[in-house]
Amino acid sequence: MAVIEVDPRRPAGYPAATGALRLLVVEDDEGDWLLVSEHLADAGLDADLVRARTLDEAVGLLDVDCVLLDLGLPDAVGLPALDRLLAAGAPAVVVLTGMSEADAGLAAVAAGAQDYLLKVDVDGERLARSVRYAIQRKRLEETDRQLYRSNVREQETTRLEQALLPRPAVADRSLELMVGYRAGRDGVLGGDFYDAVQRPDGSVLVLVGDVCGHGPDEAALGATLRTAWRTLVLAGIPTDQILGLVERVLEAERARPEVFTTAAMLAVAPDRRHADLYLAGHPVPFLLGPPTTLVSSAARGRALGIPVDGGWRPLHLELDAPWRLLLHTDGLMEATIAGSTERLGKPGLVAVVDEALTAEGSSPTGHDGSAQAPDLVGRVIDRVRALHGGDLVDDAAVVVVGWRG
Repeated sequence: MAVIEVDPRRPAGYPAATGALRLLVVEDDEGDWLLVSEHLADAGLDADLVRARTLDEAVGLLDVDCVLLDLGLPDAVGLPALDRLLAAGAPAVVVLTGMSEADAGLAAVAAGAQDYLLKVDVDGERLARSVRYAIQRKRLEETDRQLYRSNVREQETTRLEQALLPRPAVADRSLELMVGYRAGRDGVLGGDFYDAVQRPDGSVLVLVGDVCGHGPDEAALGATLRTAWRTLVLAGIPTDQILGLVERVLEAERARPEVFTTAAMLAVAPDRRHADLYLAGHPVPFLLGPPTTLVSSAARGRALGIPVDGGWRPLHLELDAPWRLLLHTDGLMEATIAGSTERLGKPGLVAVVDEALTAEGSSPTGHDGSAQAPDLVGRVIDRVRALHGGDLVDDAAVVVVGWRG
């Protein structure tokens, strides 16, 4: 067992023997320090000891497995010493108290210590056992805390997914509708969202949006905008007024004035033979083939939240059955090809879509929606990920809407 005294005039830190427990003894009394050292040596505990005489010294020496803390120090007495040590990020703590009252030890455990021992009752075996148990208790506490945090994050992610990626409210079974989403950056949700709602007159509105940035704040804002959009659609607000009202929600809810959102909104007429497309700074949809082509960007307007003049006028689309349109966020086009800095871009994504269409046509499942093979949206996302070489950096949301006549 190595015993290391700390010189307060030198930077904190000490070498730890490989495999040995690292123990910090915070004790100003020479006799008690010697007694603790002898007890641990007698118990045969494989440990490296470092001593701090004051709480100020101890705070800089917390890279250890366990702290043996005296509650009577020159610069701290009683539970405030323990509170300060825990606030500084202490590991497992065993309180060594000269106070005979059991309440003092119980109060220390209640305050966050893993165990307490009365100095008058300490022997080597009891002290070594207390150290081992304290370390294990601390590890279990950390495991439980991490599990709790993980469960909370999972619940938060589920709630955000439900808000960002709702079940489309479309009753018309003659209208084909496929949706897909893939979070980027190790599965952390961003601000991409989609929705589709059928109105009482039979028209169907489809939305794909993308809040600039990535993270929980963007995801929360995307969920708010998506909810606002659906509310406006269900309330019967005229289609040409919806994006302007969503922008007002964005301006009220965004954390910073520079945050903006792009969106593509498609309003499919009840007869399914024509549609109006509204683009707010968003990538144009694809008219699926093969060959797949890009819809005109002639009517593209500014992104939501950008303080410049101009609104959003619709691009009228005449659609001959059968037809399918693919709306997407820019996470797919901006994916880089594995091993290079080259982006997939529009031509690359068009090629991926045509490849997926060919695979869809040759699949024994065809268009019946069977779970035996991925649908078109799944094929597109999976192929882009394969070209990228793994998870995408940015989120990707895809909606395919079509009608066979």
